Amino acid sequence: MKREEFVFTIGYQGNTAIVDGSAMKKFKNLSTVELAEKGLLKAAFNSAVYSKNEEEIKEFLAIYNKKSGSNYSSIEALKRLFGGVDVQSKIERVKII
Repeated sequence: MKREEFVFTIGYQGNTAIVDGSAMKKFKNLSTVELAEKGLLKAAFNSAVYSKNEEEIKEFLAIYNKKSGSNYSSIEALKRLFGGVDVQSKIERVKII
């Protein structure tokens, strides 16, 4: 999957990722931090996971914890909250709606 497809995935149906096309079109060029600052926390989470960059992940965690009043210490702790990140390797199709 391309970054922008993964970032704006809103769900899965079998081996198909369902992508929010209007959000992708409008926000696809934003960084993880920019997405988080705009309140697009699911998209920012997906972006951080996709990047696999520790600094980017730490920045996202800090913004998320501040906005939500939470105290998560790792991206792994958020995976259950946001879901879907472990199915990326099984995706064969992308459906943009």
